Amino acid sequence: MAGMPDAPTPTIAARGLTVRRRADAGMLLVLDAVDIEAVAGTLVDVVGPSGAGKSTLLLALARLLPGAEGALQLEGHPASEIDPRTWRARVAYLPQRSALLPGTVESNLRAPWLLKIRAGIPAPDPAALRAALDRIHLADVALDRDVERLSEGQAARIALLRTVLTKPQVLLLDEPDAALDEASADEVGRLTREFADGGGAVVRVRHHRADGLADRRLRLEAGTLTEVGL
Repeated sequence: MAGMPDAPTPTIAARGLTVRRRADAGMLLVLDAVDIEAVAGTLVDVVGPSGAGKSTLLLALARLLPGAEGALQLEGHPASEIDPRTWRARVAYLPQRSALLPGTVESNLRAPWLLKIRAGIPAPDPAALRAALDRIHLADVALDRDVERLSEGQAARIALLRTVLTKPQVLLLDEPDAALDEASADEVGRLTREFADGGGAVVRVRHHRADGLADRRLRLEAGTLTEVGL
């Protein structure tokens, strides 16, 4: 319609995403020409039964699944034009149980800056890390605390914070609050929503009931994505 504003270019988009895997009866179609997109400033939830392929979808979007078929784009640019390492720096995937490295909280938060992709980029200084921990209600966690002394909820928040601090454009989160108590789950949700409100795009897999944070909710079942109500 004349005068209508153009739709925003999705930060990340997949068209015809198809994944097959070997099964006892032959090849199983896990994702059947799935289309999905997320624009800046939005949080998209993907729900569905266990084994439906939700984690597979995130791995394909992260370009961590060899053999996935279909077209991926980042800000309108085809994946073929973007080096995989650059893609994975801009599209950050966080598995359900993201392991922290042996060492301190500080060394874990600074770990991404040891990678070649961030060579020459200064890591946040201790004051910035302290402020970031305080912001997610971890004021009682010292930077020099050994990560083995963290609770599961604290570790989950620190793993998510570590990813957010790298300033990706997209977060792909695989059940980030699945094993957490209510308070920790609320903090993880708040940090996720804050990332989206700051201009990021989020695709989040969930099993729990809706928490009121998502802008869209999709259901993956039998290889197909459908829009469902919030």
